[in-house]
Amino acid sequence: MIRGSKICGISDLDTLNFIINHPYPPQFIGFICNYKKSKRYVDVEKLKSLLKLHKKESKFVAVLVKPDENILKIIQDLPFDYYQIYDCTPEEIQKIKKKYNKKIITALTIKDETDVEKYELFSDVADIYLFDSKGYEKSIAFDHSLIKKIKVKKPLMIAGNIQVNDNLENLRKIADIIDISGGLETSGIKDKSKIDIFLNKIEQLKNEN
Repeated sequence: MIRGSKICGISDLDTLNFIINHPYPPQFIGFICNYKKSKRYVDVEKLKSLLKLHKKESKFVAVLVKPDENILKIIQDLPFDYYQIYDCTPEEIQKIKKKYNKKIITALTIKDETDVEKYELFSDVADIYLFDSKGYEKSIAFDHSLIKKIKVKKPLMIAGNIQVNDNLENLRKIADIIDISGGLETSGIKDKSKIDIFLNKIEQLKNEN
């Protein structure tokens, strides 16, 4: 059942302002904080400027790939509600969660069923599970049906080359939250018209639940 959405890879004030003030804003907005390979990476000074904007109904998410102590200290006082963490062990995430008192989106990158099964290892640290592709900075798809059988009591978020024109209704039985980034871009830049279409689609799906 689709309960909400996440728009990831926001890096400019104009787009952020549009999203936050949309009639149907996303539940989550993600910022790439330490993965410099991504074209959506935001350096710390720009991040501080962006996050001065009042988030209103949305939650701010720091997207972190195997974060070190340096980046965690730099962002600790920024108004993030969640840390979305890739490539860390459950023990590493537990330490981060305890030290910085943040809710955690545990991001698992999926190629096959073996990768899916790893979610059980993170049951004590994940507030939300995110199943993503192994593309990282590249928009790569994975077989979303691999996670159909998962039954967890925590929200399940799905990503992996989802496009605004996809039949998002097909994901209703798989996930609670749809996470999209590249699918809302034109020539590598966030496209407000695509964002508007996506957010309206999500609202329609929520109303049909």
